[in-house]
Amino acid sequence: MTIVRPLLTLGRRQARTDTKECATVTETHTRAARLGSLEEQRTAVRPGRKVQVALDTKNIFDALAAARQVGQHIDIIEIGTVLCLAEGMRAVREMRACYPDHLLLADIRVAEAGSILSRLAFEAGADLVSVVSGAAPESFAAVVDVAAEFGGDVQVELSDGWTWALVEKCRDLGIRHFILHRSRDAEARGELSWSADDLASISRIHELGGRVSVTGGMSVSEVPHFAAYPVEIFIAGRALYDSADPAASAWDFRAAVANLPSLK
Repeated sequence: MTIVRPLLTLGRRQARTDTKECATVTETHTRAARLGSLEEQRTAVRPGRKVQVALDTKNIFDALAAARQVGQHIDIIEIGTVLCLAEGMRAVREMRACYPDHLLLADIRVAEAGSILSRLAFEAGADLVSVVSGAAPESFAAVVDVAAEFGGDVQVELSDGWTWALVEKCRDLGIRHFILHRSRDAEARGELSWSADDLASISRIHELGGRVSVTGGMSVSEVPHFAAYPVEIFIAGRALYDSADPAASAWDFRAAVANLPSLK
């Protein structure tokens, strides 16, 4: 009898091998003193507009397999919320070992206990952590303090109901990264366009000194629509690594972003 092994099992076995190889990378990468900006220290990061892949898999093996296919075209690797919950900070440690020259975002979406949660992520090797706009007021300052200790940075995800007062408060704390998500209600209805309010918000955040990321079912065909807007980071997930040819999809996405006018 011929036994056919499931492809997933073989993929995970290969991922385990890759993980062991990656683990041999010295901790110098994780603990290196950051003498300049994060972008200057991570050599895989291109100047100007950037591409971020959101790895929302349920285990580290699938995440590593996805990253291996798209990583050369990516600036920022996001260890997604689902992955962080499923694997804990092991996911950050192993991704850091495999990708020492990329920026890593631990998408832990801090709502409270900001000091404890962000410290876990930064100690594991994250460059950035995420905080939800509805977080407890004291959590923003707590995460900023821990980020400064590790030379890291903070991204605030502007969920439905966010206010300009919050953006200005974050700016005053030293937070510059803001993530704008396409309206979840509109996305659920199949309305995948960005509203005039969304686009105006991008410009105003930039005017206030912020750095804007956009996410929410992003596709390569949408990227040119942002040519007149100061979006710095474009986030895509399954549209890249679940496509028929992940490497080609990531290359196309990267090329579309690279063809946009330079940020001013």
